Amino acid sequence: MAETPQQYTARILSNLADQGPLKVQAATPKKIERLVKAASAAKLRKRPASDKWSVAEILAHLADVEIVVGWRVRSILGAPGTPIQAFDQDAWVKAGHYAKRNPVASIAQLRAAREANLALYKSLAPEQWKHYGMHSERGQESVELIVRMLAGHDVNHLHQIERILAPKKTS
Repeated sequence: MAETPQQYTARILSNLADQGPLKVQAATPKKIERLVKAASAAKLRKRPASDKWSVAEILAHLADVEIVVGWRVRSILGAPGTPIQAFDQDAWVKAGHYAKRNPVASIAQLRAAREANLALYKSLAPEQWKHYGMHSERGQESVELIVRMLAGHDVNHLHQIERILAPKKTS
């Protein structure tokens, strides 16, 4: 059974625990680079199961999500209360040819967009963190919540990458 939007939010936020969201986001590109540096291209492109994304697909997803979140936050800041459109991440994987994307280029895209977004977040006045948009599936989401969710999203995918690239145990 698929999780509800509320269950998704709770699960993603639980990944953050008591970590600072901006600190998590700032560290993510380096952590990814460390995790994938020794992996072969074939290993990065191999799906762990037919219905699970490969590391290369996860990296492309993270890079695209950073653009989406940057757009959402800027839209909210420019017009508080603005609608926030959901997207079908699996459709993006197919339509965006994530399996064929260069993992190194995806990391570079993530890093560049992340640096721009972090600079924006650090410039916000306290009241701007409370501005919100209306997500089409999850309802009202403040800039603060979106930034926390993105950090939890990072942790979620870092754990997936770690599991996929972990050495296989032999008996």
